[in-house]
Amino acid sequence: MAIKFKSLQVRWIIFFWLALLFPLSFVLSAHAANPRTIIISAEGLADPEADTYQHDKGLLIDALREDAKRQAIEKAVGIFVESSTLVENYVLIQDRVITKTKGLIKRVIKESAPWLGKDGFMHILIKAEVYLSDIRDVLKTISREERINLIKDYGNPKISVSVTIRDARRGSHIAPERSQVAENILKKGLKRFGYRVWSEDMSQRLKIEAMERTKLNNQIDTTLSISHLKTADFSIRGEAKFKSVTLTHSVSGFTFTKYILTSWTVKCTDNYTAEEIYFNNKVPQGKSWPDEDAALKDIGRLIANEFTKEFFEEHLMRPTRIFQLQVIGLPNYDIGILLKKEFIGLRPIIKVDLRNFDANALSLYEVEFSGTRGNFLQILNSTVIKPLNLKFGDRTFELTKAQGETARVNFHTEHDINDLLARFENMPPASLATATSERVESLVKDESTMKKVAKINPEAVKKLAQQGNPTANSAINAARDF
Repeated sequence: MAIKFKSLQVRWIIFFWLALLFPLSFVLSAHAANPRTIIISAEGLADPEADTYQHDKGLLIDALREDAKRQAIEKAVGIFVESSTLVENYVLIQDRVITKTKGLIKRVIKESAPWLGKDGFMHILIKAEVYLSDIRDVLKTISREERINLIKDYGNPKISVSVTIRDARRGSHIAPERSQVAENILKKGLKRFGYRVWSEDMSQRLKIEAMERTKLNNQIDTTLSISHLKTADFSIRGEAKFKSVTLTHSVSGFTFTKYILTSWTVKCTDNYTAEEIYFNNKVPQGKSWPDEDAALKDIGRLIANEFTKEFFEEHLMRPTRIFQLQVIGLPNYDIGILLKKEFIGLRPIIKVDLRNFDANALSLYEVEFSGTRGNFLQILNSTVIKPLNLKFGDRTFELTKAQGETARVNFHTEHDINDLLARFENMPPASLATATSERVESLVKDESTMKKVAKINPEAVKKLAQQGNPTANSAINAARDF
């Protein structure tokens, strides 16, 4: 009895751990597809001339760190909310989301030493892990409660479908056949979501034609990405293998044939990243059919049931995309590093690394960007290029080419190296060029610093002056006198 008890006890222990591990593995796989957290680089700013900090420099450092955390959260918000929408609803989002740093930041991974810049601000850089899924949930709640549309509209995805079948009795060297019956059932299942079903054959044909056109026009570029030629957002591939079994009824002697599913695979690929975002080779048990057509129809339904509307919506809302930003014309390495720092402060840039530098030629930055698929170029131009030009004036930075996962920017200035370095260091960060008046007011307390901000973001400073902010009012009057 003791031996039996121990055996039973061991079984219950094994069962207990399996019960725990099974849902855990499910959660981990779900988070891999739709991550719960994201690593974000951000810059914090503080005005050291504020009266609050004069008697306690510790308060200055605390405020600096807090601002860096808020900027990390603001960047995470920018993943789900268009920049213009964020600006329009800044007070609401700031109150309900951005200020909640304790609940929404899991940890600060890295923190630079604070430094006083020639622009008049104290600076600090951090790398933080932010609860992305929690921010999305809060934004959804705000949208419902305030009856406003905060979350980005990603549109209906284009999905191509391919289902092939094999006869288990045939050798593996026999090419599988496409099943229009199964594909049509699957397409019908997708159409009920309101999504567009893209022709797999036409997708391949368009890709080949596009490649041939580029060859004829001598437009082959080493940066050309395969994803640039894709016509569907997602591709679903399914393959089923059947075998037929002939049975004879023991009483009547009647012979009949049943079709049994011996194996199947289903996978879904994100054509923008080439990532397999779903795969399954689980064989449904106890399934058999009286004829092949009935089996194929059911296979189409089984595959369709593997996907939900929320599945595609979650993957359309992929947090970020990584692209290569080529900058041509940076005069020296110091300028390249200063430009990287400017990038870190900009809202849509989650992380950035300077991979290669070549003076007066091509320097390469790898950028993790929160822009969406459809309007990537517009976002890049308005949220990265524009604020940089507001800081440096004229058309210092110009977006000249974008193809696949690569964008190219020309850097051109009439300033000599010393003047250019002074402009990088003395002018406020480019991130403040498109900052809201609320952020400017919370940061800038010194009149001389407000004057500098007015040069790159006059609209925000004018708005503060109209609201009675004395520092902004003095900066605007000084600009008029000048």
